[in-house]
Amino acid sequence: MKFDELDLHDDVLDALWDMHFEECTPIQEQAIPVLLEGRDLIGVAQTGTGKTAAYLLPVLDKLATGDLPEDAINCVIMAPTRELAQQIDQQMQGFSYFMNVSSVPVYGGGDGVVFAQQKRGLTMGADVVIATPGRLLAHLSLGYVDLSKVSFFILDEADRMLDMGFYDDIMQIVNMLPKWRQTIMFSATMPDKIQLLARNILTDPVEVKIAVSKPADKIIQAAYICHETQKLKIVLSLFQDTKPERVLIFASKKIKVKELANTLKMKGVNADAMHSDLEQSQRDDVMYRFKSGKIDILVATDILSRGIDVDDIRLVINYDVPFDCEDYVHRVGRTARANNDGLALTFVCDEQQNDFKRIEDFLGKDIYKIPVPVELGDTPIYRPNKKPRGKQALSKSSSKDTKKIKTNNKQRKQS
Repeated sequence: MKFDELDLHDDVLDALWDMHFEECTPIQEQAIPVLLEGRDLIGVAQTGTGKTAAYLLPVLDKLATGDLPEDAINCVIMAPTRELAQQIDQQMQGFSYFMNVSSVPVYGGGDGVVFAQQKRGLTMGADVVIATPGRLLAHLSLGYVDLSKVSFFILDEADRMLDMGFYDDIMQIVNMLPKWRQTIMFSATMPDKIQLLARNILTDPVEVKIAVSKPADKIIQAAYICHETQKLKIVLSLFQDTKPERVLIFASKKIKVKELANTLKMKGVNADAMHSDLEQSQRDDVMYRFKSGKIDILVATDILSRGIDVDDIRLVINYDVPFDCEDYVHRVGRTARANNDGLALTFVCDEQQNDFKRIEDFLGKDIYKIPVPVELGDTPIYRPNKKPRGKQALSKSSSKDTKKIKTNNKQRKQS
């Protein structure tokens, strides 16, 4: 379906035309007509499916008609991180280019000047507020924010917000909204806690579900079957002959992220860590240094697995196997962006073989297993769905294959 087949305002269509948006993505084709009818909606879709446009365009269409109050907050969009809020705001600017629509991003991490700018936008009644829950609550607590005329309440990446502990904050904000609002919720997954939230804040919603897409064909996927104690040594062996560049390593727990980053630094590797314990200003600094090439390896939790636009990441390493197939897709999808090639490696220890097999089943293929360098010792045999009897069976790595992988890494670096 083309956008001009949808019942969208001419000002919205003009912006889409200038941005070379012609064909709807599946989530847009299914969600936009429902939202134009004024129905509540829960959309199950991951990053990269076009979900931001799916909810922004109907809101802008309504704003373009002039039927909503002036100098009032008409739409509140909640996002889990500052980075996602910024990206939504950027798309908002593009889609509303031919309209007299105001928006204000509201997130933490800034100084007093930033807070004052946010306050001014909120008190003057910006049409669209794009906010992280904690910072919006901080403004609401000071008594100058009026949400009584909000027509649209949107939760983007709702599952991630709940994972970050924002359920109570979201409900506090919901309680300040009018009952007659239209509520829209997007989530990559539908665990029980998301279903509970949906029941609490949506009214007779339409559910639109887009299947999780597979990783891009340009991503070369491979895995090391190894012991936990061999993971660091494998990382170091990968860059024994070539300098790391634009490498993103995902670990499942904050403490492991911190320990791995510190260990890499002590080994002389130019690495740093990204996790939720950092202040927003610290996160901004780390991301700036990574994007500008001042950091070679960034070790992160899943805080970076979605919604971060760094187009030239060369290598993604899953230091731990992600539990969810969706998380695997999000992680490896950080590479091979903007028509670049990319490599994604996953370290699979004994305890996570079944988790990795589930990912292979989801992908519909076996991921190539790279032999661990011989000098790092014996490794487990890949035997998912089988309980080990006594000592885990071991296999020897092929030094010939190991040299081949190193040669490929060197060639990739030179290219």
